[in-house]
Amino acid sequence: MTQMNAQEAVAKAAAGEITILDVREASEVQQTGMAKGALHIPLALVALQAMEKMSKSKPVAVYCAVGGRAGMAVQALKDLGFDAQSIGGLGDWTSAGGAVSR
Repeated sequence: MTQMNAQEAVAKAAAGEITILDVREASEVQQTGMAKGALHIPLALVALQAMEKMSKSKPVAVYCAVGGRAGMAVQALKDLGFDAQSIGGLGDWTSAGGAVSR
């Protein structure tokens, strides 16, 4: 699986260089919030909604709760032609100093 360091993702997101994608379920996002500025598409809908909601002009950094679903989403996005990498879970994002919005 292609992985991006969470600190690198936080810096690139702040600079507007990447799209951050949360692939958790809506109930999880409601409970914990999500990375500030992230786009939310649940894993089951990634293949259906990625083309209309995201641009291939920016790399995509994907996270979920702990990393498993992010890896599956990365593969689906790569199959669609996106430059996608996993940053693991929301905890990795926050540990790297990433802000969370609720």
